[in-house]
Amino acid sequence: MAAPPADTPPLPASSGAPPVDRAPHTGTIIAGCLAVGLAQIGLVLPAAINGVMQRSLQASGGELTWISDAFLVPAAVLALTFGVVGDLYGRKKLLVGAALLSAVGYLVSATSDSPAQLIAGQAISGIGAAALFPASLSLITAITPTRAARARGLASWTTALSLGALIAPLMSGGIVEHVSFQWAFGVTGVLALITAGAAWLLATESSAPEGRSLDWPGQVSIAVAMLALLYGIIQGPSDGWSSAPVVASFVVFVVFLAAFVMVESRSPSPMLRLELFRIPAFAASAAMAVIGMFGFLGGAYDLSIRLGVIQHQSPFQTAVPFLVIQGITPFIWPLLVRLLHRVGPGPMLVTGFLALFGAQLWLRAVPIHETGLVPLLGPLVLNGVGFGLVVAAITAAAVNVVPPTLTGMASATTSLVRDLGQTLGPAIVGAVALGMAASQLTGSLADAGLTPKEHSIASAVLHEGGPIALHTADLGPLSTKLAPYTTQALADGYNNGLLFTAGACLAAAVIAAVFVGLRTSGTPSAEMEGSAA
Repeated sequence: MAAPPADTPPLPASSGAPPVDRAPHTGTIIAGCLAVGLAQIGLVLPAAINGVMQRSLQASGGELTWISDAFLVPAAVLALTFGVVGDLYGRKKLLVGAALLSAVGYLVSATSDSPAQLIAGQAISGIGAAALFPASLSLITAITPTRAARARGLASWTTALSLGALIAPLMSGGIVEHVSFQWAFGVTGVLALITAGAAWLLATESSAPEGRSLDWPGQVSIAVAMLALLYGIIQGPSDGWSSAPVVASFVVFVVFLAAFVMVESRSPSPMLRLELFRIPAFAASAAMAVIGMFGFLGGAYDLSIRLGVIQHQSPFQTAVPFLVIQGITPFIWPLLVRLLHRVGPGPMLVTGFLALFGAQLWLRAVPIHETGLVPLLGPLVLNGVGFGLVVAAITAAAVNVVPPTLTGMASATTSLVRDLGQTLGPAIVGAVALGMAASQLTGSLADAGLTPKEHSIASAVLHEGGPIALHTADLGPLSTKLAPYTTQALADGYNNGLLFTAGACLAAAVIAAVFVGLRTSGTPSAEMEGSAA
């Protein structure tokens, strides 16, 4: 496990930190695990029911992307802000409030009858998740000062995250088989209320206010930068990459990102200490989280569109492959604990990212007409193994190399970059796939043997709603004529998206090998030793 180099600027010493009870804080770990499980349920919830939501609400391809990204965008934008809030005012309080806010968002989604209301509900729940992710991780790292305890705590947190992703498709797919998709959000709202109560009763309060303050210039600048970036990526395919709003969004992103760096470098109490990025393992962890999680969730989004939208499989059939992926981590939980404690994050990250790389390419090779589970088992299992290794190791690589007083900041930063990568997954894959599919369909319609009236109708639907709308629209006999062309265009488009996700996973593996290393690490880092002394 990499330690900071000798020339790293000094970070705040840990001597001023309040003493930490080294006894197992089972209640706090349970509360943290429930919270991250709830946040992950919300993140994965749309995957199994994308097709049902699209058909029920007549959502366009862009609206379908926003239904997922409306949750992910605030989770990425606000992670650092909530990291500061938790450090200042208490992570337990933040956890309880975030769970209650999530419940409000799920109520809005559960009563939605339009894409706009569903997107609004998802955004509110995403704000809650933006606090749940870093607060749950900070609660656990605050009460696990030794290497062995930290390994168990992080493995538990990772397993709970995967259990949330395991429960989400099973729950949503099963519910939608019998009632409307809105009930899936309603049930999740009840889980949010249970989580709030459990956190209030079980969690041990912790905070780290030293040197922390509500850095409003930093918070505003990073929020505007992330929102502008994601808006440009998501709207690019429908508005045109050269359109004024899209170009302006990328310009705004660059300007406000530069402003964030300038503000944080001059602030006496920044929300993010930029010198953390001079620690190679921490900087590499941030890069890997963005790139690698883009690869993983982009591939998962691609799979959900393949099953639910292109193949028209039922919600429960769509859920089963995600159960396979997310069921791996709980199964290998004892192995994750042992690997984190005895091997260290480097080998785990390289192996995990290479597994994800292979899974994306393998999934791409499965023909679109294969609707059974057996042809998908190989890439699904490989995806699950890779995800479990990566999420556990990437968190450890980030928080283990900073002083204990900065674990809250490191946790929030890890959450921000991980959520940013996950947000970019559906956005970029959707942009690539839908853009290529629309271009392919424009040419195919001319050679499909349609009457002038049929061609006019198909072109109008394609122009207004995009390839997914044309594929799912009920146009009578015309839909039968168009089905082979829309199926092939969407399959080709989303297969090209998998090339991007596979390349991202390979790049993350290279970063891990170079900056974190392949050597096993059986001794605690200097920071961890200091915290345990």
